[in-house]
Amino acid sequence: MKKHSLKILTISLFLVGFSACKSNTTSKKNIVQDKVTIAVNSDNFLTGGLAEPITIVSRTLSDGSTADCYKIVATSTPTDHNMGPWCPTNIADDASAGGIWLEDGKVYDVDGEFVKNLSTFYKDESWMLYDSETGEITKTTTKQECEEAANPNVGEEYKNYCVECLPSYVADVTHTYYIPVTPKKAATPYSFSRGGRGGRPGGPPPTGHERPEGGERPPRPEGGGRPENSSAMPSSRGLAFNGVVFDAPAPTDNILSAYTLAPFDDAGGHINLAAGYHYHAATGVSKKITQTDNHAAMIGYAFDGYGIFENADANGNEYTDLDTSRGHYDDIRGYHYHVDKAGNNNFINGLRGEYAQ
Repeated sequence: MKKHSLKILTISLFLVGFSACKSNTTSKKNIVQDKVTIAVNSDNFLTGGLAEPITIVSRTLSDGSTADCYKIVATSTPTDHNMGPWCPTNIADDASAGGIWLEDGKVYDVDGEFVKNLSTFYKDESWMLYDSETGEITKTTTKQECEEAANPNVGEEYKNYCVECLPSYVADVTHTYYIPVTPKKAATPYSFSRGGRGGRPGGPPPTGHERPEGGERPPRPEGGGRPENSSAMPSSRGLAFNGVVFDAPAPTDNILSAYTLAPFDDAGGHINLAAGYHYHAATGVSKKITQTDNHAAMIGYAFDGYGIFENADANGNEYTDLDTSRGHYDDIRGYHYHVDKAGNNNFINGLRGEYAQ
């Protein structure tokens, strides 16, 4: 009787184990594949922003499989637009002397008047980034000052500084990225933590300095977070065609808490010594590939290999059918992402595909 019961129990456990294995295998096979999947086109990247030619290497993906990936060694230096300026020199300077600031979904010109009115903008009288007699704006002027003022634990001596790190400080910086040649849909999308902004109050903008809805302004004269579900997941979102990274949201709370301002240039980028030049917003300045059907232009690739496109279509309409990662599918472009509005200090919310470890 005991042997018979043991035999039944053994068979039952085997069937349960077999069923569980079968269920797991089936769940992976039941991932609904896209009818159209668009492979990464390495020719879309501008060679001027690369430290070496793009090659194909085998890499382990986030699901444990292996795949061919493009190895991209970028200089973090765009060749399709100028970098800077960031901080104006005097409160009398117009918008051509400074960059932009992102606050509560809006883009603001960082001109002299913007800096002058920071105490009104943030409803805090501690803001005072300029000399009240000369109007000269206090800003970093050396590599050491850049490093110290951009430190999360910035010292009291850099309170009320405009932080401006220059391209010459990071001329030798390169970064290596791996992007799957062919995107592979994940069983469950990977989500980024939001980061960037917290509870610091934002007051009304200084009069006349909010960017128009399209984010455009007259051209300047020439010359002028951790992921929620995987510690191995890249915190950056993807690469622009010029080799500059689409980074995680800028930690503006850390910047503002020290009464410092670290503006972005018109392209949505700025510099720190570790990352080099990088983007926190897509403003339409970097290389784009226009579409023939009025769809938003393509501006780069996410780190899972899916394309990244501008926020709105050619008529200025935002897309209303995006998933939680800020992506959707069509039969021309396959699955792809649309970046957030520039003022939101954000690109995409997650990766829908597997990424290279």
